[in-house]
Order: sequence, then C-alpha cells, then structure tokens
Amino acid sequence: MEEFFLGLKGFPIRCGGDKLPFVFKDIMGLEPDVLAGSQTEDIINAVFGHVKDGYKFNQEQALSYNDQHYTCDPNLSDQSFCLVYIIDANTVHFTDDRLIDKLKIIRQRISDKGIPQVIVMTKVDEACPLVKNDLRKIYKSKKIKEKMDLCSAKVGVPMSHIFPVKNYHDEIETNNDIDILILKALEQIVQIANDRLEDSESY
Repeated sequence: MEEFFLGLKGFPIRCGGDKLPFVFKDIMGLEPDVLAGSQTEDIINAVFGHVKDGYKFNQEQALSYNDQHYTCDPNLSDQSFCLVYIIDANTVHFTDDRLIDKLKIIRQRISDKGIPQVIVMTKVDEACPLVKNDLRKIYKSKKIKEKMDLCSAKVGVPMSHIFPVKNYHDEIETNNDIDILILKALEQIVQIANDRLEDSESY
C-alpha cells in the first residue's frame, strides 16, 4: 500500500501576476485512529505559526520545540488568523468519540488565542436531492440545515461561520451558481481572518 506523507504548505493567491495579501496553509486532516497527541499538537502548532512551511508531519510523534522545523517566536506572517475545517456534507456523522475529542482540544486551544474558526461544508449536492436539482435552493434545504446544525454542535462553530458549497467534479465549464457559493465562502473567510489580524495589531 502506498504511504502518503502529509505536510504543511502555503498557497499564495494571485490576481493576474500579483500576489494577494493572504496565504492559505493546508495541513493534515484528522483521523480518529491515528495517535491523538501528534495530530492535535501539530495542527495547533501550525495554526500558531510554530511549524515551518514544507514540514512533513510525523503521525508517530508531534513536532518538538528543539526541532529545526519549529519556529519558537513566529512573526505575524507565520501565524494563521482563521482555522477552516473542510467537512464532507455527504459523509459527516461525527460518530467516533475519538474524533470529537480531538476537535474539542483543537477548538479550545485555538479559541483561547482568539482565533476564529469556520466550516466549509462540501459536496452539498450529494447530500440533498433538492440541492442537486437546483443549487439555488441550498438555504431552503432541510437536509443541509440539519447537517449544518450537526457541524455547529459537534465542532463548536456558529451557524454564521458555516458555508455550504458544491465541488466541481465532472463539470467541464465554470458555473455561476457554484462559483457564487465558493467565492462567498472565500470572501467571508478572508474578512474574518482580516478582522482577527487587525485585532492582534491593535494590542
């Protein structure tokens, strides 16, 4: 079986040839059957800016402060100002207590530092036939509302910070309805992160 090494990687966003003043950092997903300590600590450290870009996560052991990939005194540009959970609406159940426990630890540690958290709930078309037939009815769907409620209750993110979107998968052209949901989520995430950044600079 092929083994995948998950690492921290920053993705700057460009408009034309210019970089926009924000970066998305992709970190490993949570798996309930992986050692609890290494995953949660590495994710928390990555959000706080202690993990250098390009570091490959070790599922057996969390990054320690004396490692060459650890930044003891991160700059503002190293830190994250919003944590985004990507959750599949079609498979979200939160039935594993180990996963819930990890989410609670991460939420508490991140919240203690005042860092906002949001959820992007993907594949809404696969979770609801009504939405699959007409994406514009996404906020009228009882199924999507129930899944948003579940995400809010289990992850601890307010409903106003949960953004349902449809993924591109077999489309060969862009679709305005899909793009509007994705861009609206992106706009809100950037605004939420910017508000937190301005708060941190005011101290």
